[in-house]
Amino acid sequence: MKFGVIVFPGSNCDRDVAYVTRDLLGQPTRMVWHQETDIADLDVVIIPGGFSYGDYLRCGAIARFSPVMQQVIEHAQKGKFVIGICNGFQVLTEAGLLPGVLTRNRDLHFICDRAPLKVERTNLPWTQAYTTGEVITLPIAHGEGQFYANAATLAEIEDNGQVVFRYEGENPNGSLNNIAGICDRQGNVLGMMPHPERASDAMLGNSDGLRLFQGLLEKVAALA
Repeated sequence: MKFGVIVFPGSNCDRDVAYVTRDLLGQPTRMVWHQETDIADLDVVIIPGGFSYGDYLRCGAIARFSPVMQQVIEHAQKGKFVIGICNGFQVLTEAGLLPGVLTRNRDLHFICDRAPLKVERTNLPWTQAYTTGEVITLPIAHGEGQFYANAATLAEIEDNGQVVFRYEGENPNGSLNNIAGICDRQGNVLGMMPHPERASDAMLGNSDGLRLFQGLLEKVAALA
C-alpha cells in the first residue's frame, strides 16, 4: 500500500506520520508537496497536523485551495482512503469532504495533553483493530479543536453513525457531543483532532494509535 503525506507550508507533523507508515509499518510513503497535481499513484492520502499557511486566515481555509486538494477530493470521491489529523481534519471540513467545522477551544487556550477516547465504530477499515467501546489514549495539541455543526447537521452525523471517536470523561475543548473524530458516509474519509501518529512507537510508551494504521493495512490485504 502506498501512502502519500501532503506537505503544506507550515505542516509540522508530516515527518511524524511518514515515520509510522514508512519506518514502523514498512510501507512505501511519498511526501507530496501541496502544489502537486498528480497523486494517482497513491492508495492512502494523509493530511497531517501543523499550521498550514500559518493558520493566518482560519485553520485549513487557505490550504483548502492548494492545487493538490482538488486531487485529494477526487481521490476521496473514488472511494480511496483519506485521513486528516488535527489541522488535516480542519482542511477536510473546509474542503467539504467532512461536515461541520472546527472552532476555537472552549477556554480559548491551546491544549497540549493526552486524551482518552472512546471508539464508537469498529466496522471501518480504519478502526477494525479496535473493539467497540474501547477506550484508548492519544495525544492532542490544538487551539481550534472544538467540533461544531448546526442542529440538523449534527443530527445527521449521529443518525448516519459518522462519529468514530468521542472524548471520554472530560471534554477538553467543548466539542459538541464530545466528538473527536468523524468519517464521511462511505467511511473512506476520516478526520480526527487527536494524533494517532504520536502514539504509534512503543518506545514512547503508548502504541494505541498504531492500530489505526494497522487495521487499514489488514483490511486492504484481506481484500487483495
